[in-house]
Amino acid sequence: MSQLVIQDLYVTVGDKPVVKGVTLTLNQGEVHAVMGPNGTGKSTMAKAIAGHPDYTITGGDVLLDGRSLLQMEPDERARAGLFLAFQYPSEVPGVTIANFVRAALQARLGESAELDATTYYKKLYEKMDLLKIDRKFTSRAVNDGFSGGEKKRCEILQMAMLDPKFAMMDETDSGLDIDALRVVADGVNKLRGSQLGILLITHYQRLLNYIVPDFVHVMYDGHIVRSGDKSLAVELEAKGYGWLKKALVHA
Repeated sequence: MSQLVIQDLYVTVGDKPVVKGVTLTLNQGEVHAVMGPNGTGKSTMAKAIAGHPDYTITGGDVLLDGRSLLQMEPDERARAGLFLAFQYPSEVPGVTIANFVRAALQARLGESAELDATTYYKKLYEKMDLLKIDRKFTSRAVNDGFSGGEKKRCEILQMAMLDPKFAMMDETDSGLDIDALRVVADGVNKLRGSQLGILLITHYQRLLNYIVPDFVHVMYDGHIVRSGDKSLAVELEAKGYGWLKKALVHA
């Protein structure tokens, strides 16, 4: 079983410290939800782990199966088994989803191997059928003119094809109406299993009604300040984050 270990992680954006000593351990097969108000470091943590150049890790380490990710380029981290689903996926006009995903898989193989087209399309259509995505979807340009729900479904299809060990999903529910949320959550749940660990970043408990986490962590001012099960998310929904701030002040 693979393991992703975040050890005493510190991250800055420019000169501003944002993540301040986060420690978490994720095992394959587990879903960990990270909740917290805006600006508390949730997305910063995920992007830094993925290797985004705008975020600087100033302390700690991130280990995937005992190997540090910090000296790896973003593409090497992806090949090691890491996947990041963005809050606001970028548009790639002129590049079809089928060609985009194929290029990503080919990059994993390296220049010495060639991805077999028949095998690729067989797997692609199997995953699309599993996720209930119309096969015509793959002929569209990546995220070009897509609704919020379509963008998120496109990322879930990419995740299904790349088959990572760990997926970090940055506010997957952002910009989705309730119907789109259900469709996207259904796709995530179909990929959920013993070979995939998920770090699910969200503000709201409503997503966790559909993707039920094994663990919930609350991030505040760059720290993990509470951890628990699904009931912690329900408590946050009822009370908001204000009570947590007051509890920390008096702790």
